[in-house]
Amino acid sequence: MATIDDIKSKIDIVDLVSEAGVKLRHAGRNYTGFCPFHDNKHTPAFVVWPESGTWRCFGQCNEGGDIFKFVMKRDGLDFKDALQKLADRAGVKIESLQREAPQVKEAHERLRLLLEDVLIYYRTHLFNNKEVLTYLREKRKINDTTIETFGLGYAPHGYDNLLKHFVPKGYTQQELIDVGLLTVREDDAQQIKRTNDKFRNRIMIPIRDETGKMAGFGARIVDPNDIPKFLNSPETPIFTKGHILYGLDRARKPIRMADQAVIVEGYLDVIALHQAGYENVVSPMGTALTEDQLRLLKKSTRRIVLALDPDTAGQKAVLHGLDAARSAMDREGELGFDARGLLRNEARLQADLRVASMPDDLDPDEIVARDKDEWKRLIENAKPIVTHVMDSLAAGQNLNDAKVKNQIAAQVLPLIEDLPNAMERDTYRQALARMLRVDESVLAGTQAQGPVVRHRPRAVDRSQRVVTPLVALNPTLRIESYCIGVLFRKPALLYRLDRKLQESGLSALAVEDFEYTDHQLIFGVIRLAVEQDEKDHHQYVMSHLPESINDVSLDLLAQTEQLDPVDDKLLEELLARFIDLRRANAMLNMNQLRFLQEDEQQQGGANLKTYQEQAMQFMRLLHSLDQAKRKLTLRRQE
Repeated sequence: MATIDDIKSKIDIVDLVSEAGVKLRHAGRNYTGFCPFHDNKHTPAFVVWPESGTWRCFGQCNEGGDIFKFVMKRDGLDFKDALQKLADRAGVKIESLQREAPQVKEAHERLRLLLEDVLIYYRTHLFNNKEVLTYLREKRKINDTTIETFGLGYAPHGYDNLLKHFVPKGYTQQELIDVGLLTVREDDAQQIKRTNDKFRNRIMIPIRDETGKMAGFGARIVDPNDIPKFLNSPETPIFTKGHILYGLDRARKPIRMADQAVIVEGYLDVIALHQAGYENVVSPMGTALTEDQLRLLKKSTRRIVLALDPDTAGQKAVLHGLDAARSAMDREGELGFDARGLLRNEARLQADLRVASMPDDLDPDEIVARDKDEWKRLIENAKPIVTHVMDSLAAGQNLNDAKVKNQIAAQVLPLIEDLPNAMERDTYRQALARMLRVDESVLAGTQAQGPVVRHRPRAVDRSQRVVTPLVALNPTLRIESYCIGVLFRKPALLYRLDRKLQESGLSALAVEDFEYTDHQLIFGVIRLAVEQDEKDHHQYVMSHLPESINDVSLDLLAQTEQLDPVDDKLLEELLARFIDLRRANAMLNMNQLRFLQEDEQQQGGANLKTYQEQAMQFMRLLHSLDQAKRKLTLRRQE
């Protein structure tokens, strides 16, 4: 499911503000212009910060926010409508707004319950089959603990085992069909439908979504003569192959801890690597990587290694996903842009995508079985995508042939030109020139593959635009996410935090302490929760949270799974972080006010007094914040 961060990462706030009729001019790392929300044509007091994706009016409005707040204020919308409007612009489907009907939700839960019961059924058959157990233990080197952990099972021979076993237990034939366990075939002669067990004589691998809910099964052959080698559940109401990564339910924490995700091709590879201690590994559903799968990983890390199996099919499958990888981590625009649009958005890409090739025709599970530490070295030595593509295209080619050189250059140069960093582009051009043994200047005249597409004019001069990192990597957003996540998980801390702030001569926590609209909305619900006494605080928050930010709440819970169990320590940490947030915000405003005062003096000084008063307020706030931070530091040292 697309998150609010996905929408933020796809919409350039400078473009959004410019299209609203604000003529922005480049001022250092920021942009300034006249506020569109009040009448002011004298001093440009409206400031846009591309790095954080936020804006603020220092004039009559004296408020600011992110892209959602801008659209809410400009168009008079609530958050839900603004979210939908910007999602449409970004090409993101907001599935969370499409509330599941109670009867549909109940039916889906029924199907998941059926899958859990089938898992037990398959597991029982596995432990009654010595031949398959021996294969897993001795051939695949999977121990019994891992077999239990991943819920491996065995589907026995036969065409009606599931029907005979589960219908007497209260499940229906249609439910077995709906969940993908029975296949239906038409009997034209008797004009009836017949069903067969979909999985027969196969090792069964349960597939769960990222939250751990059962979604389907993967199945591997036991008899080498059977085809296909791997078989997945069909698409069902609760299983969409392109939206799930195998093993992610167990890998989310390790991925965050390692700040890296590794993608392999096979389910058994994932299991073997987790058993070996490499738990940040996941696998797609036997297909090329999809954008939705990479979005799931983006919630936990932006460092992704694609570990290619040695067989050609596996390598092709993952290489086919490289374009999806570069698009899904993106940048700042709709997926599927033309070449020029992709180039513009590449300037926003902050992912580190690398490729690790397996040596000696070995699969990942064979590598860790041979040498557990070898896997670590392979991942550490993973190559950037451009380098991997260059090496792959050059392998086995006659690099003395001019036509071969031209073909390789035509394939590699578009990748190089997509890179946002000038130094990286130069480095790769030099590397390509050395590999092809040609002068670098010759590459400039090589026709790159792909159409040339003209791009529409921009409201802001491109020559003045600066490359800025994604909103998702902004330090303020990271700190805000942590703080609101702690309060979301433990709302009762808010009262104690307010008292600590007031004891330090500071105001209680308020919506204005949060820069991003989704955080402001969540904080508003938390504040209401602690001011009522009819429900448990956390239950109140969960039941009153707007549907439009459910995905944000899930991310916050995931990010705060390993909090310090001691509330006093958490409270001190929150206090320190909110002091830092307020100080950073005050300094940012102070610096901007200094520029505004200089401009105002040149323009005649009509608003100079207003700006000076605002600056004095921020100076007093900074003094109070510094005093509070010193007191907190002294307490920690006692």
